[in-house]
Amino acid sequence: MGLMDKVKTQAAQVAQRAQEAGKAGQAKLEEVQAKRRADAWLRDLGAAVYAERRSGPTPETKERIDRLVAQLSRHEAEHGPVTAEEDPASAAGEPGSGAAGTATSQPG
Repeated sequence: MGLMDKVKTQAAQVAQRAQEAGKAGQAKLEEVQAKRRADAWLRDLGAAVYAERRSGPTPETKERIDRLVAQLSRHEAEHGPVTAEEDPASAAGEPGSGAAGTATSQPG
């Protein structure tokens, strides 16, 4: 029975490692999804601020900005500070590149 006990122990260890890897993968997936949500909110916030600066403040843009800031604040409380990852093309100032180019084409 010594050999069978070793096999069972090794099988249990392998199963435990697989379960831990699955949990780590799920945590990473949730982290990536949270980051994408925050990036989308930052993009939308930038578009709303741009629209407000360009066309003047309206009750709709103020409400939208306030809602997005509140969402980002809740996100930061749960996930830590939000930082916008800058697209290298937008950092170079190329027109039509980065988040600003896509956010302005969305209906407000």
